[in-house]
Amino acid sequence: MVIRERPKSVPRRREDRGIAKRELAALPCLRGVIRMASSPGSDAAFSSQKSTLSESPRTRKFPLTEEEIFYMNCRAAYLTVFKSSLENIISKDQLYLALQHAGRNPSQKTINKYWTPQTAKLNFDDFCIILRKEKPTSKAELLKSFKKLDVNDVGSILHTDLYKILTKRGEKMTREEVNAVINLADVNTDGKFDYLKFCKLYMTTNEQCLKTTLEKLEIDSKLRRQQFGSHIEGSPERDPSPVPKPSPRIIRKTDQETFSNKGDARSSLLSTTKKFKTSVSFTITMGVNSSRNSKLTEPNSVKEWQCAQSKGCFFLEEDSEIISHQYRMQIAQRSMVYLTIKPLNLSQVEGKPSPWLSVDTALYILKENESQANLQLVCFTELRNREVFGWTGELEPGMYWLIPSTTGCKLKKEIKPVIEEAQLVYRDEMGELFLTKEFRSTLSDIFEVIDLDGNGLLSIEEYNFFELRTSGEKCDEDAWTVCRENFDTKKNELTRQGFMDLNLMEANDREGDPSDLWVTLHSMGYNKALELTEACPFVISTYAEKCKPRIKAVHMEACSGQLEKAICKSVLNKGDAKVMDGSENIIVHTYKCDTWITSVIENKSENKVIIHINNELSKNCINNRGLNIFAVEVAPKSTMVCQHVMPLNERQEWIYNCVYSLIS
Repeated sequence: MVIRERPKSVPRRREDRGIAKRELAALPCLRGVIRMASSPGSDAAFSSQKSTLSESPRTRKFPLTEEEIFYMNCRAAYLTVFKSSLENIISKDQLYLALQHAGRNPSQKTINKYWTPQTAKLNFDDFCIILRKEKPTSKAELLKSFKKLDVNDVGSILHTDLYKILTKRGEKMTREEVNAVINLADVNTDGKFDYLKFCKLYMTTNEQCLKTTLEKLEIDSKLRRQQFGSHIEGSPERDPSPVPKPSPRIIRKTDQETFSNKGDARSSLLSTTKKFKTSVSFTITMGVNSSRNSKLTEPNSVKEWQCAQSKGCFFLEEDSEIISHQYRMQIAQRSMVYLTIKPLNLSQVEGKPSPWLSVDTALYILKENESQANLQLVCFTELRNREVFGWTGELEPGMYWLIPSTTGCKLKKEIKPVIEEAQLVYRDEMGELFLTKEFRSTLSDIFEVIDLDGNGLLSIEEYNFFELRTSGEKCDEDAWTVCRENFDTKKNELTRQGFMDLNLMEANDREGDPSDLWVTLHSMGYNKALELTEACPFVISTYAEKCKPRIKAVHMEACSGQLEKAICKSVLNKGDAKVMDGSENIIVHTYKCDTWITSVIENKSENKVIIHINNELSKNCINNRGLNIFAVEVAPKSTMVCQHVMPLNERQEWIYNCVYSLIS
């Protein structure tokens, strides 16, 4: 067993990779490493650049376009320096630092070109324009600069000569900065500075700086999506129409702040009304969903069709992002197919509610064309019968991706504190350790969730999904062999009893301390009362008329990326569209079904836009943002999911009233 740490509860600490204040005119790219070398802990930071970070799974499986990559790099660099891309650059130092995080090393002359005596501030769009003009320095250019100083052409420069050059020419460097360069262990020996090694290490470092910022953006879903005002300020269940406070993350005491930091959301809205260029509104009245149960019907002969099933789970992360299993499905020949997804019905304690059973579920089906990177949206399960969402239609032979989705309206962070903590282990009169009845029941439910194929046993693949969720690591073949040798198995798979004994061993290893067991439980969505409140297990059923469908879980990751594209595509195909008055490039698409309403914003312009959203006049509604007033940023030439809305009480009429305003 591995020592468990909850995967994403603690953000990674970003190392300071800032840049020095001065720079050599002949060696513009030297400046970045000088500051790095002269900062505390720099030796470890510099030498560690030899290892590269892995690409994000989302980027690796679904390659982005060149424009998307450029824009993502811009945002990553900008959000490393600022908390929001709504913030403006208000000094030369900020501009220089942001450019450095984008992999540029501008000279003072270049900085002065963009920051003149008349410049008061630059915004994110200005920053993107600068990056298009200022290309990163290549290794060849850097070597060429050094070779001009290497009069003997030996690949190195004497420390005495280097000291004179750096302190006497161009933008002079301080004695401390030069000493920092000379003290770099990897590139200095016998009183000589090896600039060949330096260039190689520096280019790796420069690349790593960009990867570090991208990793920060990937880890922090709030930064990646820029969902301003997405912090949950209170429980909407207690008040269907709360007046939320402005999100503290976007409040700035500067002249460029977008929202007022005084008063509640109403005064904030009034203070920004003058900044709105144009608006568009939607009003949709939804009746009580009494007739919806007749919409999804099974094909008459479905019981004669061949069936494949797989379980899975939505997990709520610390930052409120939702991750889930994702699947590949094989259809051998053209066939009518019936697909369903529904919450998994686990054992329930009498008198205790099962909140996950009310969570909405959906499934997006994408056709794989030639490669896993080339996926085409086919359909999604928009019809419903009670808790079951489904779709019926004909599919061609081939490989398909099944991507589960939930709106996030009902799967939210638990606000109510748990008063009494459940007991997980106890000792008998002889001092022997045992698992409590309540904990064993919970472990049995967890086993039920992670037993994806439902055969009552855990394969190494199924167990590794559990390990990745609870510890962030996989169990290799050797460790699995040891596991099978020590715990009850059947057909080389772990039994339910073996799974119980494995957790008991973990408790014994900690001498009865349940801390690691609680990490496992929290990772799986349980609170201190052993209630499943921050996860929703589900089961997918695939019926095919003419062939045996095959379905297999292949990933467990954030419900974003390809899913976001699929949702946008489906809403653009089936929803109603409204163009903002006076701004034909901004289109709001709204899709409604009996169960939920989804809005997507399409930005056809060359610049990013900030859209203010006001849901205050909606009645009996909850949304996935947790706030009635918020703002979103939409990248140029892109679409994004703005919000999902559902009825708070499905037995009552609900009114969706939303105003979308373009902020100037």
